[in-house]
Amino acid sequence: MITKKILVTGGAGFLGRHLCDQLLAQGHHVICLDNFHTGRRSNIESFMKEPLFTLLDHDVCDPLSLDVDEIYNLACPASPIHYQTDPVKTVKTCVMGAINMLDLARQNGAKILQASTSEVYGDPQVHPQNEAYWGHVNPIGLRSCYDEGKRCAETLFYDYHRQYGVNIRVLRIFNTYGPYMQVGDGRVISNFIVQALTGQPITIYGEGQQTRSFCYRDDLIRGMIDLMGADNGSTDPVNIGNPTETTILQLATLILDMTGSSSELIFNPLPQDDPKQRQPDIKRSKDILGWTPKVRLQEGLVRTIAYFEATL
Repeated sequence: MITKKILVTGGAGFLGRHLCDQLLAQGHHVICLDNFHTGRRSNIESFMKEPLFTLLDHDVCDPLSLDVDEIYNLACPASPIHYQTDPVKTVKTCVMGAINMLDLARQNGAKILQASTSEVYGDPQVHPQNEAYWGHVNPIGLRSCYDEGKRCAETLFYDYHRQYGVNIRVLRIFNTYGPYMQVGDGRVISNFIVQALTGQPITIYGEGQQTRSFCYRDDLIRGMIDLMGADNGSTDPVNIGNPTETTILQLATLILDMTGSSSELIFNPLPQDDPKQRQPDIKRSKDILGWTPKVRLQEGLVRTIAYFEATL
């Protein structure tokens, strides 16, 4: 295998940390870029003595000059509690970050992958969601800083590809979970596990009948690396997620059972624009990459619960 110099923006985050780990294991020189807005130094502490690991404390909103072969652009807060705290910064990270990383890819003739999101589909009116669906997004809602920021980043990726010939990949991530999620992450699986382990009430929004499709971290990262390495030159967006659909109420009941918790369930009003259904159509990932998820929800939850037990 040829050793590459690979830049991972947001490399100290939940997914970035695991991506860096996998790329190092493959023998690549990994440059982890993070401004530690939501990423954590403790996530990458074990890499600091690796000779092929370099840390850059840098904000993607600022231009960067660097020699690289590939770029994974993961930099952006990914949970509502984080991206709604500073929505202007979220939009800047999505848009200015994409511009700066695309310029860097153009300068180097590097391949670049955008970590996009199922949020580009908004509260979908098509189910399951395939990549040809344009979405149903509120452009002025509380979630729009992230939804529209990611949609604009995709626009920039395709315009740089058409106008400058930049070699792009666009991956749309559906709800992903696993070890190294933050305790106060705000995403549903980490919320439920922490609440169950600490005896707090399990907070469900609405009646818990909204659905999500939960993909384990290892499956997601495998799909990400596979898409970057695809030699068919595909620049079409690709959904990566587990198509098994689960209601939020089913998830809460499962986590209570697996943790042996006696936490009660409480029901709060649904947040604005909270999607009612979320399920990926993964035909394209199967056809292009031969990718399907391997880790079942219960198996992934066992590992994730064990991580939070140790962390707490």
